[in-house]
Amino acid sequence: MKHLFLLSFVVTAFTSCNVSNQPETTSLFNGVDLTGWHVDVPAMDNNPDTINPFIVRDGMLVSLGTPAGHLITDSVYQNYSLVAEYRFTGEPGNCGVLIHASTPRALYKMFPKSLEVQMFHENAGDFWCIVEDIVVPDMEKRRGQKEEWGITEGKKRRILNMTDDSESPVGEWNTMVIECVMNEVKVWLNGDLVNYGYDCTANKGQIAVQAEGSEVEFRKLDLTPIEKITETDI
Repeated sequence: MKHLFLLSFVVTAFTSCNVSNQPETTSLFNGVDLTGWHVDVPAMDNNPDTINPFIVRDGMLVSLGTPAGHLITDSVYQNYSLVAEYRFTGEPGNCGVLIHASTPRALYKMFPKSLEVQMFHENAGDFWCIVEDIVVPDMEKRRGQKEEWGITEGKKRRILNMTDDSESPVGEWNTMVIECVMNEVKVWLNGDLVNYGYDCTANKGQIAVQAEGSEVEFRKLDLTPIEKITETDI
């Protein structure tokens, strides 16, 4: 009986500890303004009257698409799951979420050094290497001839996603989940695993949203930390 009591105490204590240590999900967007973010739009450098392509409308973050640029978090993140709910409001087009972002305007004097998770209509879930790199299964099939691979201008930087027809119809909401743990990145779109990569050349950085030609609404950008499990934790 004494052993059963002790076992019950240990299980209860372990369960209570797990509950109290659950990582807390936070929204990167407060629904009111762009607190926690900064805008990097090259066209705004020399013309203060240039429109800011990132606005708040009806409690949502909206990328108007033009002028081109990025909305970048002030904070750096590592080991997390990011849930983005988005939709194209008019004609379908281009947008993306950049993870592990660092040096601004590192590519084409526009894109920060990062790994892009594509939202371009009918291509959502592709990886684009932006002065960072990643390895995926079936690399040559999905990226093209090896001798043309690269992470800078003129190189094959696009890595195709693994599925077709995972996107919702234009105007309907999509749910994209991006999971970053150490040097691995997994992407789900509407419940489908659409991309997976490893040996990424970065494992932390800022998060950015693009203005890249099309209006996109974001009603959720939620981040949940992921604690990496090591042998000492077991």
